[in-house]
Amino acid sequence: MTPEARIRVPATASGAPGESGANAVREMDSQVGEAVGRSVNWLLSVQAQEGYWWAELEADTTLESDYILFLHILGQSSPEKSRKLARHIREKQLPDGGWNIFHGGPAELSASVKAYVALRLAGDPASAAHLERAKGKIHELGGLEATNSYVRFYLAMVGAADWSLAPAIPPELMLLPNWFPLNIYEMSSWTRAIVIPLSIIYAHKPDWRLPGRMTVDELFKVRGAKPRSFAWDRRVISWRNCFLALNSGLKLYEHFPWKPFRKRALERARKWTLEHIERSDGLATILPAMVNSIYALLAMGSDATDPLVAREAEFLTRYEIEEKGKIRMQPCISPVWDTAIAMVSLEEAGLDPAHPSLVAAERWLLDKQILGPGDWQVKNRDAEPGGWAFEFRNDFFPDVDDTAFVLMALGRVADPEPARLRGAIRRGLAWLVSMQNSDGGWGAFDHENNFQLLNHIPFADHNAMLDPSTADVTARAVECLGQMGWPASHAVIERARKFLRRDQTESGAWYGRWGVNYIYGTSGVLRALETLALASQPDCQNAVEWLRSVQNADGGFGESVLSYYDPALKGKGRSTASQTAWGLIGLLAASRPEDPAAERAVAWLVAHQNADGTWDEDDFTGTGFPLVFYLKYHFYRISFPLYALARYDNLRKGRRKNPGMQVPANEIEHLTKYRG
Repeated sequence: MTPEARIRVPATASGAPGESGANAVREMDSQVGEAVGRSVNWLLSVQAQEGYWWAELEADTTLESDYILFLHILGQSSPEKSRKLARHIREKQLPDGGWNIFHGGPAELSASVKAYVALRLAGDPASAAHLERAKGKIHELGGLEATNSYVRFYLAMVGAADWSLAPAIPPELMLLPNWFPLNIYEMSSWTRAIVIPLSIIYAHKPDWRLPGRMTVDELFKVRGAKPRSFAWDRRVISWRNCFLALNSGLKLYEHFPWKPFRKRALERARKWTLEHIERSDGLATILPAMVNSIYALLAMGSDATDPLVAREAEFLTRYEIEEKGKIRMQPCISPVWDTAIAMVSLEEAGLDPAHPSLVAAERWLLDKQILGPGDWQVKNRDAEPGGWAFEFRNDFFPDVDDTAFVLMALGRVADPEPARLRGAIRRGLAWLVSMQNSDGGWGAFDHENNFQLLNHIPFADHNAMLDPSTADVTARAVECLGQMGWPASHAVIERARKFLRRDQTESGAWYGRWGVNYIYGTSGVLRALETLALASQPDCQNAVEWLRSVQNADGGFGESVLSYYDPALKGKGRSTASQTAWGLIGLLAASRPEDPAAERAVAWLVAHQNADGTWDEDDFTGTGFPLVFYLKYHFYRISFPLYALARYDNLRKGRRKNPGMQVPANEIEHLTKYRG
């Protein structure tokens, strides 16, 4: 008997369940209840003593490759550590010789070039069979000339390639005023944190030669070819050509002996970098920015013994995970995010709101609220701080998604001393509302960060130059406001609804910027609109029909990362635990638990749960930068299925959802310059 058959409720001719149907209902309720209980127990068992939850955040081998290069430049290239990093990289090599950027994906050029260079640094000879295969695949994919700009910048930095291959990133960018369209605050927060240290390196061009003055000329498909990203547009007049001309002009400027603004620009870049290193566990607490900040410090004359360099390098060691003689790296760490999602799932599962685990997590989160200044204030001057960041400490970069999820988690905790809790929620809501963009949506880290012209800059080929409004982040903000008791008629929500209607695809689905992909986006929007009693609206019903249409034959939901490359693949892929949970959450938001599609999804989750309450999942279902960088959140496969099954169980049994703390709009409007 299939899992679906085990939980389907047979009906008599009149439509009412017969005796066998009643038995099936009881069996279904029992299975779901037991599955929920197992997951609750597992989550409670892995909570940190301090109150938070934190699981691994997995990515591709570019991180290990970059780290081997970093250790070489820092002069701390321990042969043993490099061997362990290299072992992990070798293990991930594909049969065709390349390396991919998500589980099950095809070889990707830039990742393959980075892996090749790292393995050479770790001591593998170019003549080794696995590197010969890698070189062949790199040529097949377009060669070194087709890699992204940051790969070529790093190779130039260590003398493995000429600086003419790298884009111009002059520190004079720092001198452009905030009203000028190309200023650094028109770039996304993560781009800013990566590029500003690179501008310092670009100005100094330090000599960090690889051993034996190693080069990688053999990776060119055509020796000495110009990078593809420097190829001129066929149209004579285009923004691409304008920026390429500017890039050429800036490179010519580098050869001038007199640069009147260079000293001032470097001082401003240095000051920005040092300020942003403070009040954080590393610059922006993402590995590329952290590594670049250390490179910048070295370029300015520091060495590995400098206390600041040593401190920043120590932060990076927290990203190492050693297992079975190998070391892998995390791109960043996610304790605030993991904690908020775990709390919301446990709350939906019926854990007592005053349970010590929830109260401990709540108080840990309250300590993490950011009450100091940040980059978001440059374009959102009237708002007061109050958001949360993704990591342990990253005070300059709170984000909307984390803040909304944290507020929802906090709102359902019964703290015996609620005054501090209510104050924190009010501040958080005020900050959240202040970050709404003029188009009605929300971006992740910045306000009004959508100047599309910047995508034509030569170093913008990481597909993350901007931080515009997206459906998934907007949905999270709306869900949070709905949970706090805000009505659908409120101006903030009405504007968000208009954005979501415009952003919906013709198929009925919504694009997922931060999770893979349309299943994630669609589920999030439906979950948000359910809180506002809007799930019966035509756009929601169209979305539910789309979810039903992409459900797999086994009852689960799955979607490959490939849907970012080809929209025809949206909603298609093998079933995974996290995506099945998202599909089920969406179905339950705009349908009924008796919906056969929902029952089949429940059956899949119950049948695939492990005895300890977890689920297995190899696929990457998180997104860093679409088309460039993907993530595997190791808690997604547990927290989201728990929430989905608990939600189903509550709806089946008619349990009323604990509304939690209600904070109406009139309580927070005086805390911000309300844009309603």
